[in-house]
Amino acid sequence: MFLMLNSNKMFFMFILFFSTLISISSNSWFGCWIGLEINLLSFIPLISKSNNMLSSEASLKYFLTQSIASINLLFYIILKMILMKNFEMNNFISIMMNSSLLMKMGSTPFHFWFPNIIEGLSWFNSFILMTWQKITPMILLSYYLNNKFLLLIIMMNSIIGAIGGLNQTSLRKLMTFPSINNLSWMLSSIMISETLWMFYFFFYSFMISIMCFMFYMMNMFFINQLFFMNINYMIKLSLLINFLSLGGLPPFIGFFPKWIIINFMLKNNIYFLTFIMIMMSLIMLFFYIRILYSSFMFNYLKLKWMKIFIKNKNLFYFINFLSFISILGMILEIFFFY
Repeated sequence: MFLMLNSNKMFFMFILFFSTLISISSNSWFGCWIGLEINLLSFIPLISKSNNMLSSEASLKYFLTQSIASINLLFYIILKMILMKNFEMNNFISIMMNSSLLMKMGSTPFHFWFPNIIEGLSWFNSFILMTWQKITPMILLSYYLNNKFLLLIIMMNSIIGAIGGLNQTSLRKLMTFPSINNLSWMLSSIMISETLWMFYFFFYSFMISIMCFMFYMMNMFFINQLFFMNINYMIKLSLLINFLSLGGLPPFIGFFPKWIIINFMLKNNIYFLTFIMIMMSLIMLFFYIRILYSSFMFNYLKLKWMKIFIKNKNLFYFINFLSFISILGMILEIFFFY
């Protein structure tokens, strides 16, 4: 039964990856839409578990929100084909198609579903939702950009992603709101070039993967579980490096792609938006440092029945090693820019 379950999961994972390739390599908007639908129908079996009410609720919410976004996208694709020569409607259609794709990726102001759904997912499914599921909508968005509309969306993503994480106790939500904030950087990079977006997305996925797999191996879901980490200082040091890297603090590697985007935005005279994005990154660093300070400095409860069980120690040491690579970010930055 266990092997059969694993093979089923692997089958849906395979479809999930290929649906993305179908969408981004399609010659028509209908092909892109079909790829998005296959992607939706392959992700739902991965997140739904019959013995877990939270994941069942999350899969239903995900299906409903994604279906609404798909219906909107299909409607405006058809409208675009009918009103091909009507240039007055072109601006409106581009905004509505962009909005549908932004809803697909969980961007503000359509982010209402994102934190609620991620609360019912496992760490591995959360990682897929925060990384892979953003690829298709982001690439499709680059085909039909509305620059003025996107500048407003970037600003909203940056502000809500930073402020939304201030009052959270759940680690999954603490990963979700910075993910919304990072969407502002991704949208900025895709307005510059697709190559820069791929560069930023690779670094972002690398940092998120380390965090998600670390929390998965320690079976952690809430901040108060960090107060029991008086056993292993390697865990704390690794969390310190990864949190600060994810926040974009120099000299860590997370600052490197942000630095490149800041340079490009300043060259294009987008000063005000750059200023807001940097300020919001500082707010994110504030709540990361607050968590790290409390996990490092507070008096710990030494309970005999409370033990941190690490699921796979070899993989855990490998992820610790990867997190220390982040310190090499300073060397990379000096090499590229000086």
